[in-house]
Amino acid sequence: MNTRPVALVVSVVALAFAAGCVNEPGPFAPLDTTKFTLENTDRFVLLDKPAQNSVTCTGLQERPLADGRMEVTANVKNRESRRIQVQINCVFKDDQGFSTGDETPWQTLILSENSTEAVRFTAMNAQARKYTVRVRQAR
Repeated sequence: MNTRPVALVVSVVALAFAAGCVNEPGPFAPLDTTKFTLENTDRFVLLDKPAQNSVTCTGLQERPLADGRMEVTANVKNRESRRIQVQINCVFKDDQGFSTGDETPWQTLILSENSTEAVRFTAMNAQARKYTVRVRQAR
């Protein structure tokens, strides 16, 4: 009886079993999900591929100010395990979704590893009813 094929099969099975037992070191970065935040983040737009890979929005809040203007707060999260730099702005819109001409200037946002920052925008006039928060890679 030739034991060479049997030894080869046993070796392959042992190797496959050992490879399946490898663990990744922890701690693990949190996984992002839109299960609970989808309705809050449909007004958040990532403008380029690097931003899509690195940034997510964990929530948007809007509130009317006493003078009728709108204030928007966006919670922007860095999904990377390194510090990143992005630019962010907000376009305020009327009831029908058209721009009111009120667009905040682009501001640079530096996010440390796996951190979340709250960014606040305020409309210049009381016409704003909707908005879009835009994020792009820093230039």
